Amino acid sequence: MHSVQNKAFFHNMAGIALPITLQSLLQASFSVVDQCMTGQLGTVSVAGIGLGGKFAGIYAVMAAAVATGAGILIAQYAGKQDAEGVRRSFWLHLGLCGVLAVGFAAAGWFFAGPVMRLYSQDAATSAAAAQYLRMLAPGFLPLALTDLLSTLLRCKGNAKAPLYASLASAAANTGLNYLLIFGHGGFPAMGVAGAALATTAARCLECGCLVCLAAGSLPKDTRGSLRPGPISRAFARKTAEILLPILGCEFLWSLGENVYAVIYGRMGTQPCAAITLTNPIQSLMIGALTGLSSAAGILTGQKLGEGKTDEAFRDARRFVRLGLAGAALLSVGIVLLAPLYVRMFRVEDTVRQMTVYVLYAYAAVAPFKVGNMILEGGVLRSGGKTGYAMAIDMLGTWGIGVPVGLAAGLWLGLPIWWTYWLLSLEECVRFAVSAVVFVRGKWARNLTQSS
Repeated sequence: MHSVQNKAFFHNMAGIALPITLQSLLQASFSVVDQCMTGQLGTVSVAGIGLGGKFAGIYAVMAAAVATGAGILIAQYAGKQDAEGVRRSFWLHLGLCGVLAVGFAAAGWFFAGPVMRLYSQDAATSAAAAQYLRMLAPGFLPLALTDLLSTLLRCKGNAKAPLYASLASAAANTGLNYLLIFGHGGFPAMGVAGAALATTAARCLECGCLVCLAAGSLPKDTRGSLRPGPISRAFARKTAEILLPILGCEFLWSLGENVYAVIYGRMGTQPCAAITLTNPIQSLMIGALTGLSSAAGILTGQKLGEGKTDEAFRDARRFVRLGLAGAALLSVGIVLLAPLYVRMFRVEDTVRQMTVYVLYAYAAVAPFKVGNMILEGGVLRSGGKTGYAMAIDMLGTWGIGVPVGLAAGLWLGLPIWWTYWLLSLEECVRFAVSAVVFVRGKWARNLTQSS
């Protein structure tokens, strides 16, 4: 019996985690390709993309938070075979994403210059960042729809369609980067703006592909989720109870990340560029293991929706152990390959050396980052007690990370790698608190018992 359960767990995990992991790695390739190609343009362009991407990242995190809230409910209703609950969850969250997309796109398009001047006092760097952000803004709405459709399909057992859409998008992004950044094929050399335009076009393509794939691949009982319909007040209240803490948590966490970016930017263009050059490695690291986090949230939520709390606990522990082991192995690889990685970029030797040291600091805390992604971001939220995750995030980011970063980087003037490592210790605290919350078990709830 035990071996049968193990086989079922790994089969279900692989069916969800592997396509999501591949999709996440493809999405991470957006930033990798941007960084590698624009890294040939010099330190200012690298720093500009990093800062422009940080503000755009606030929206991306908020859109992903809405998709997370949708996924919590959709996973449990899918476990209960409740198609009406799936439909209501999808459309309510899509409306919220639309409002967020319009607001952030307007800010990114019309106020890019003033916003980016808050991040850096260097005129050239802030101008490059504003140029990058302005061209990213039109892709905000397609990104939100892509997140929600991907969530819907994964919760219904079809994780391959988002993968196929991401494959087409990544290929388009790579080709367009080559054409637009450097001016090949008759196109003008647009530099930083070309990188952003390529990303926006690729996101629109991904969204269009996913809409077509979703319409043709969803089972009959779920196709109704693609049609709008009435939503009760009771359901809206339940959604707000789950979603508002997630939105608050992710917004404040992302705002904290942007405070980190301001700290790096005000430490100088070279330290800022060094941090930016580590972003592709961080994206690939998280992308390689994000499938475990998503699968943990979906499968744990489905078990809770079925009323199988003990199995939910068992599966959650397995996900955390797998994530920690995988992150430790990848950290060793980062340490070994860091000196080779920095040679890809046409930047000063000082920036290269800074980047190597920051990568070493990242490798030291990466297992805790991944553990938080799975335990806090996936498992604890699957039962709808999203306030727990919010409190843990705020403790780490604003109680530890931001004060330590300000003290280390701006007041004490420590090198960028020490500043990064010290503020990243908040990940260790968050993981310890999340483990205690998990063991106590109050997070595990069945949300399908009332609407």
